[in-house]
Amino acid sequence: MTAKMGIRDIVRNFSILENYDYVEIEDKKTKEPKGIYISQKLAEKLKDIIEQKAKEEKEEELNFINKFVGFLEPEERFKDKTIQEIKQMRAKEEYGE
Repeated sequence: MTAKMGIRDIVRNFSILENYDYVEIEDKKTKEPKGIYISQKLAEKLKDIIEQKAKEEKEEELNFINKFVGFLEPEERFKDKTIQEIKQMRAKEEYGE
């Protein structure tokens, strides 16, 4: 089940969250969203989805880089790294820690 609740409602009766799988938390005055609560069973599924999405984004970024680098295979130590991670590794090698 899903619901929208205010922060005060949750603070006053925390056990109310046990009845829901997904709760949108909002500031009742401003109607501004403050966050979400998801049950443990949904948390595992969501974690898997987020990890898969991150892996796909990293792979897309590497494929984009490889288009401009050419058809050379990247060094083994640079595989599965983002641009920022590669730059950090190169800077450490050149300038030390």
